[in-house]
Amino acid sequence: MRRLPSPTAGPYVPPVPECELTVVSADGSRLHTELHGPEDAPAVLLAHGWVCSTAFWAPVVRALAADHRVIVYDQRGHGRSPAPGPGGYSTHALADDLVAVVEATLPPGRRAVLAGHSMGGMTLMAAADRPALRERAAAAVLCSTGASRLVDRSRVVPLRSPRARARVHRVLLGSRAPLGPVTPLAKRLVRYATMGPGADPAAVDMCAGILHACPRAVRAGWGRVLLDLELEARIGELTMPTAVIVGTADRLTPPEHAEALAAALPHCTGLIELPGLGHMTPVEDPEAVTGVIRGLVEEFGTSHPTATAEAKEQTT
Repeated sequence: MRRLPSPTAGPYVPPVPECELTVVSADGSRLHTELHGPEDAPAVLLAHGWVCSTAFWAPVVRALAADHRVIVYDQRGHGRSPAPGPGGYSTHALADDLVAVVEATLPPGRRAVLAGHSMGGMTLMAAADRPALRERAAAAVLCSTGASRLVDRSRVVPLRSPRARARVHRVLLGSRAPLGPVTPLAKRLVRYATMGPGADPAAVDMCAGILHACPRAVRAGWGRVLLDLELEARIGELTMPTAVIVGTADRLTPPEHAEALAAALPHCTGLIELPGLGHMTPVEDPEAVTGVIRGLVEEFGTSHPTATAEAKEQTT
């Protein structure tokens, strides 16, 4: 595991958690998990994307933690969660990990609004058929993500031929090539591939540091899973109220993914398109993403309906 480089000041500094714990998943994988904010506040759980970490959510955590219980965890192999064994890379494993974190961090009678960015959103879809997820999720946010055909729809490599473009994307997604140090050129590439043209330079610096810190074996292991991702059948099983967010300039998961998700969800609360933003929407416009999460908390709450009914009975 690598300690992630991080800025020393500003909104992108990862906040100090109230509590840290290690959650053990079904196959024994250990997941670094952090709890932020008041213990008795409405709960929000944030799942990060491919080659990212809990640090990715820093500006969103800072905005929410004053009046929410915010749960973040490092997906296996990312951040401070150890890499899995050879058989530990799968959407099934992602679902197992999410359920383990939910069960370890939410006390009885509590639910959470679950938000997943990129591979984090795919994690929510992968776990859509799990009873524990349905029981503990008050609402969900699918942010800058897709359910299938990732290499076919990606627009990172600007080739005219869709077939040639998909072939190059497949090679890049499964590559174990080292990324090297974070140079000015590396930052330009990160901005081009993952962010909109107006991204804050400090946000680009943060994202470049996080992406380059991910071990290349982990990057390739999860990249191979994403190559043939097929979760369309799971979208209809996300029965909780769900919002979809996408940047209009997202090259990795273009808006057509978000449109397909919104059309297939049983209870889509809205498709929010953020003009000019790229793939890293929670970093590029944390206020917009935080606003969607807050709106879901306010509308749908995070207390279990049974617990709420019992509390009302006790006060009458």
